[in-house]
Amino acid sequence: MSFFSGYRFFVTLILLLIPAVILGLCEKRLSWYRWVLSLFFIWKVYGDTPVQLYYLIGYVVFATYLVKIHLFLRTKYEKNKYIYAHAVFLALLPLIIYKLSALKGNSLFGFLGISYICFRVIQVIIESYDGVIKEISEIRFVEFLIFFPSLSSGPIDRSRRFFEDDARIWTRQEYCDLLWIGFYKIVLGAFYKIVCSACFYNLLQTYFVGRYKPLYILGYAYVYGMYLFFDFAGYSAMAVGTSYLLGIKMPDNFNKPFLSIDIKDFWNRWHITLSSWFRDFIFTRFMMDSARKKRFSNRLTGAAAGLILNMTIMGIWHGLESHYILYGLYHGVLLALVEVYQKKSGFYKKNKNQKWYKVCSWFINLNAVMFGFLIFSGYFSEAVNALMNKL
Repeated sequence: MSFFSGYRFFVTLILLLIPAVILGLCEKRLSWYRWVLSLFFIWKVYGDTPVQLYYLIGYVVFATYLVKIHLFLRTKYEKNKYIYAHAVFLALLPLIIYKLSALKGNSLFGFLGISYICFRVIQVIIESYDGVIKEISEIRFVEFLIFFPSLSSGPIDRSRRFFEDDARIWTRQEYCDLLWIGFYKIVLGAFYKIVCSACFYNLLQTYFVGRYKPLYILGYAYVYGMYLFFDFAGYSAMAVGTSYLLGIKMPDNFNKPFLSIDIKDFWNRWHITLSSWFRDFIFTRFMMDSARKKRFSNRLTGAAAGLILNMTIMGIWHGLESHYILYGLYHGVLLALVEVYQKKSGFYKKNKNQKWYKVCSWFINLNAVMFGFLIFSGYFSEAVNALMNKL
């Protein structure tokens, strides 16, 4: 069984959501039932690969004690950067080992969802270091980590927002609103993933894979981009919809990304929880640290460097293969160029609100985004190698 995939999963999900709906309409607490469902689906999904299940359990236990120890040391030694840095590194270490081992065809410490759980753990460590989080319940923290709708592929929720919903008992009218929105998101997500994604995937495999003429490469970029969107946005919508039915208003992950008029706008609409996580916990902190240390002569230069660094790290997070790193670097450079252009260009400031300018900007951005997807897919490198071999 896989999350949000296959007949068995959806039939099981529908049947097990019925008691949640009854509890919600009766204005009962849903936290205990969320626990039951998360444990059940972890057992069903990871049960076929016991090693992954052991890694998941081991990391959750390890992360829980790591967070509690860091909170204790933060209280005792206040903002100790040495302790903080080591806590972040230890939270990341299993993911680093997994990424490095994956290059050799292994999956040491690898389990479905390791990246997304790491993000949640690091967020709690960072915010406890900042003093925003002063204490945390082990039971609620574990529930936050293993909440099954977002366990394998996000969206990446934030702990304080999750805990607020977790402790809340919704009124019948409030839960009816959640029920309607959640049901709509599940149906829309299923249509995206089962129908639209499958159509674009079949189109990709039938007409574009293995063909390296320029028009085919261009077609591959667009078809792959649409396939990736419908596949991932569909999964995310179903995960968010399911969480609504369980009383958790998980944040949306996509907001019409192909309508974005520049690359900054795109990253405010695409994989929103990931891009906002990187913005808050990498880019913003890099900028604050750079300002304190006067690392750059002006803020614009620092912002450009921060954007490139931020997106390159995001590319590395996707994988250590060259096309993922190039994808991150590509988007970092695009964001840096757009940042400089919008801050320095009088032409932009004069025309940015003009309709013709927005249309031109949208068209240029759409093509830039699709080329980025071509890099991300690895097909660009494959096509370049194929063309080079013919010369």
